[in-house]
Amino acid sequence: MIRVLLADDQTLVRGAFALLVNSADDMEVVGEAGTGDEAVTLTRDLRPDVVLMDIRMPSTNGIEATRQICAADGPSGSKVLILTTFETDTNVLRGLRAGACGFLPKDTRPDALLDAIRTVAAGEALLSPGATRAVITRALSHPDAPAPERLASLTPREREVLRLIAAGRSNQEIADELVVSPLTAKTHVGRILAKMGARDRVHLVIAAYEAGLP
Repeated sequence: MIRVLLADDQTLVRGAFALLVNSADDMEVVGEAGTGDEAVTLTRDLRPDVVLMDIRMPSTNGIEATRQICAADGPSGSKVLILTTFETDTNVLRGLRAGACGFLPKDTRPDALLDAIRTVAAGEALLSPGATRAVITRALSHPDAPAPERLASLTPREREVLRLIAAGRSNQEIADELVVSPLTAKTHVGRILAKMGARDRVHLVIAAYEAGLP
């Protein structure tokens, strides 16, 4: 079972999400938080697989709560999926830099939200189309990190793989396009993540654009 913590300041919203999550056979709601501070505390106590996090909450906001959760847990801890009505480029980039594994608007279809929870729980990362556009626009207009030399450390094949990742290709699609095995594609992705200092594919795309990927 995928254990989910809901963090939103509106009781009715949490109730609606709880009904949806608990309707799935492979997941359950293990706790609800109405503030950012509660989300951090309950994540530490309950160890959920995924935290559905709103941005605008009393006390500690969702982005700061995400930062605290991800800083405490590290890559193997609870994953944060941000759900919000405020899908601005600033919010998206701040949330992802805080360690969130995904960013979706609250009007996401119910089935798509459940699939997103499964994706994040499996260790993958995702963005809505709007969030992806926001990230790329923000990164290209404010190239404030990381240094371009990280791109220079990549081999020509790794740069080719990175461009495919930035285009949204999966490991299997990368393998098919480059005519290599899925294991080879996965190995390339792992090496690129390490060289670029990125946590996952979403953060890798951010790092690539900010470093000046042509």
